[in-house]
Amino acid sequence: MPRAFRRAGVAAVAVTLLAGPGLATAAAGQDRPELREAMQAFVDSGIAGVQLRVHDERGDWAGSAGVRRLGEAAKPSTNGRFRAGSVTKTFTATVVLQLVGEGKVGLDAPAADYLPEFGLDRRITVRMLLQHTSGVFNQTGDYDRDGTYVPGVPWSGKEWVDNRFRTYQPEELVRFALSKPLRFAPGTEWRYSNTNYVLARLLIEEVTGRSYVEETQRRILRPLGMRGTGMPGFSPEIPGPHAHAYYRYEDAGQQKTVDVTRQNPSWVSAGGDLISTTQDLGTFMSALMGGRLLPDPLLAEMRKPDPTMGYGLGLFVQDGTSPSPFPPPSCGVTVLNHNGGMQGSATLMYSTPDGSKTLTASLNYVDDAAQSGAGTFRTGLQRLVDEVFCEGH
Repeated sequence: MPRAFRRAGVAAVAVTLLAGPGLATAAAGQDRPELREAMQAFVDSGIAGVQLRVHDERGDWAGSAGVRRLGEAAKPSTNGRFRAGSVTKTFTATVVLQLVGEGKVGLDAPAADYLPEFGLDRRITVRMLLQHTSGVFNQTGDYDRDGTYVPGVPWSGKEWVDNRFRTYQPEELVRFALSKPLRFAPGTEWRYSNTNYVLARLLIEEVTGRSYVEETQRRILRPLGMRGTGMPGFSPEIPGPHAHAYYRYEDAGQQKTVDVTRQNPSWVSAGGDLISTTQDLGTFMSALMGGRLLPDPLLAEMRKPDPTMGYGLGLFVQDGTSPSPFPPPSCGVTVLNHNGGMQGSATLMYSTPDGSKTLTASLNYVDDAAQSGAGTFRTGLQRLVDEVFCEGH
């Protein structure tokens, strides 16, 4: 996702007073008041709606709070679909690592060996793409060393609102990003770049001869029974029950708020175009961490954090050894996560290292270019993570 926290997969959360109260839960014979209260705290801070799912030693629990749509009373579904944003990167990395395990891709081979048409710097390896250490410009905008912001494809403001159904081809995004200088020498620094994962998508397609969507379905979604998950391509629709996302922007000196649930997500491509549910994301994380998708040596590679920002290969590793853009559990337990955001929606995806405890959630709200509610969001996230992962510690 673009800029600041969003570039690290955290959606900015704007404060609005339009959210309504109320909770819905679907628990397997149990009540979890601490989880209901954590959801309600998000709503009280201005989030329109929340759907939350937790799997732990007490079983499965799902609930929702707030509203699915501004101006209406209906609560979000406890398993509605949503745009999952940068959570997509974990899926993409998993497919690439499966190809590594099959001997079709070298993790430390030059990415240019698989994508010769782009003239990539041969110092850039497949690992660097997955770990954000390639130095490739972020197609959604990046910064020069002096702090000057270099815009990318539009993702905010009136320009994006007016053009939110535009189609971008993956190759178009890559060529745009590669028209900019490398941010740093490959492998010497860490910086989040959606373009790394557009390149990973194209690598998957080149090596397999099938589309990225087909490979993800064949390797992950169908084997795990993830029927609520898919990649929409250029379609602006979210199939099935879903909450609504909103965006506030300035036009001719006036503040306007629009429903941006429908949009063409091709501007971010494999950096964040997944649509999913809390149940499916929990299934995925349990399977991934439990060793059902990758052999142990490659799962270990995935979970080796870069010391700059605790990013492994498509995952943030919160084990106390390196910084993180997300608040770690205050009790010090290790969690693996990748959060995500699209305009007006945020996704949380967390797991313990063995996959036995997962937290997945989606929030819908009124977003803005200033990311005005990021601090409130972080406070709510800290409370929720602690409630789930610090019980008994």
